[in-house]
Amino acid sequence: MNSMLFTVSLCLYGVATLAYFGFLITPAKVLGKTAHWVIIAGFLTHCATVGSRYLAAGYTPITNLHEALSFFSLAIVGLFIYFEHRYKLHILGSFVIPVALVMMIAALGFPSQIGDLNPALKSRWLAAHTIFAFGGYAAFTVSFGASIMYLIQQRFLKQKKFGPLYQKLPSLDLLDDISYRCMTYGFPLLTVAIITGAIWAETAWGTYWSWDPKETWSLITWFVYAALLHGRLTTGWRGKNASIFSIIGFCILLFTFLGVNLFLPSLHSYNKPGLVDK
Repeated sequence: MNSMLFTVSLCLYGVATLAYFGFLITPAKVLGKTAHWVIIAGFLTHCATVGSRYLAAGYTPITNLHEALSFFSLAIVGLFIYFEHRYKLHILGSFVIPVALVMMIAALGFPSQIGDLNPALKSRWLAAHTIFAFGGYAAFTVSFGASIMYLIQQRFLKQKKFGPLYQKLPSLDLLDDISYRCMTYGFPLLTVAIITGAIWAETAWGTYWSWDPKETWSLITWFVYAALLHGRLTTGWRGKNASIFSIIGFCILLFTFLGVNLFLPSLHSYNKPGLVDK
């Protein structure tokens, strides 16, 4: 059942991605509405996927790379739907939903079977730490998509090319506002994730901080977004430079999430099925 629901979710995300790309290329508004309802259907099915896995496993299913990639995708789509509804901005999906789809496809490359938990993962902090972390990651992903759109729109304005895509993209001020709001959501969530992770580490390993590669890169990610948010709040730093910084921050976030687990030895990585990534 869980495998079937995952496959249906993946297919719906694929259809939604095609519809959003179609809306990006053609002026047909029906494609935007179609993509909107398909992505909602995919999100609800994906929620059922995670729920069924939780019932089968008996713990929050964010304990291996298959589950983590799946949950990351779910968080991205959930937050995107909120922003799409708030700003009535279907075209944002053309730059955000493909990321969620890639996460789902990547999840297929890792073992999906439910295994016994590593003792370090048998903690009440599992749900809090991971949910806050992926909530922050999702916010930074939407900010990444808005930043890409900002740079494209700015280039159109600079070159005075006012074609169909320019007409579809929102104003620079709106894109900058979306990116900023994502920062204000994502940074506190990431902060709480690091704090709960430190508390969890103390209960599991007897120390709040051990400069493990995952902890170190999480702190680097935190400092990058702290610097960006500080610049926006204190000096009014915005526009092109803020968008570029946001994209760089997202690349660092991806390395923190995936690169550390795949390439660096870490207490937070477990290579057995069901035991990967805290």
